[in-house]
Amino acid sequence: MAEIEIHGHPNPGDTFGQTVGVAVGIIGIFLAVVTIASHREHTAAVVIKTEANDQWAFYQAKRGREYQADVGVQLVSALGTDATRMEAVTNKLQGDRDRYSREAADIKRDADQKELDASRSEARALRFDLGEGFLELGLVLSSLYFLSHKRLFPVFGVSAAVIGVVLAATGLWL
Repeated sequence: MAEIEIHGHPNPGDTFGQTVGVAVGIIGIFLAVVTIASHREHTAAVVIKTEANDQWAFYQAKRGREYQADVGVQLVSALGTDATRMEAVTNKLQGDRDRYSREAADIKRDADQKELDASRSEARALRFDLGEGFLELGLVLSSLYFLSHKRLFPVFGVSAAVIGVVLAATGLWL
C-alpha cells in the first residue's frame, strides 16, 4: 500500500497568518518562561514551609525544656531542705529556664518570618499559575486561526496572552 503524505505549505500570500505564527511562537516562549517560574516558586514555597515547620518543632522542644526547668525549680523549692544546695540547683534551673525562654522567642520570630515568606511565595506562585493559564489560552486561541482563518481568534488570543504576561509580571513584585 502506498504511503500517503500530506505536505502543508504555508500560503505565501497570507501575511496575517505569518504574523499570527510569529505571535504564537512568542506566546509559546513567554509560556515556557512563566511555567518554569511557576514550578520553581511552588518548590520554593514547599521548601520554606518545611523550614517553618522545622522551626515550630524546635520552638516546641525549647518550650518543653523551659517548662521542665520551671517544674524543677518548683520541686527543689518544695522538697529541698539544705538552703545552699537548693540555691545552686535553683539558680541553675532558673538560668536554664530563662535561656530556653530567650531561645524559644528567637526561634518563634524565625518561624513567623518563614511563615510570612512561604505565604508570599505561594501568592507569587498563584500569580504565575494564573499567568500561565492565560498564556495557554492565548496560545490555543491564536492557533485556532490556522484552522478557521477567522481573525477574531488571534485578537482574543493575543489579548489573553497579554493578560497572562501582566499577571505573571505582578508575581515578580509580590
